Amino acid sequence: MTQPAFQHIICDPDLCTGCRICEYVCSATKHGVFDPSLSRIRVVRIEPVTMTAISCRMCADAPCVLACPRDALTQDPETGVIHIDETKCDGCGWCVEACDFGAIVLNPAHKMAEICDLCADEEDGPQCVKFCPKEALSLATPEVLRQKARRDVVRRLFEELLTP
Repeated sequence: MTQPAFQHIICDPDLCTGCRICEYVCSATKHGVFDPSLSRIRVVRIEPVTMTAISCRMCADAPCVLACPRDALTQDPETGVIHIDETKCDGCGWCVEACDFGAIVLNPAHKMAEICDLCADEEDGPQCVKFCPKEALSLATPEVLRQKARRDVVRRLFEELLTP
């Protein structure tokens, strides 16, 4: 049986300018303050000048869920969103270490893990996607990403072939 492919926030590094508005919008939405350290999405710089935003990839068989020694993390089988039971999470950080994408943060105030939930409480979905001024963020599944990559490769090949 194949694993489900969950939608997650993706960033087009060709469009991302590193403005960090996604981080501010996330912290404002989730905590009511403009503080990037409280964001569940992170803008990272990949040398020399590529900027991209990283958030939870909603992995099938999520390593963070498997790593949690207190069973505080569970994954919604329909959406892939990782839920954290705040009565069980003690901030040990095992989930942070298990995440290959660096998408889990420990809240510095209450010392518990926080993971993107695609703004489940917001009627119009992820606010970082909604407010990205360059439209660099979107929701997609891995298959949609692969299709886009294949189209981009074909487009570039045609451009090279047609350029005198």
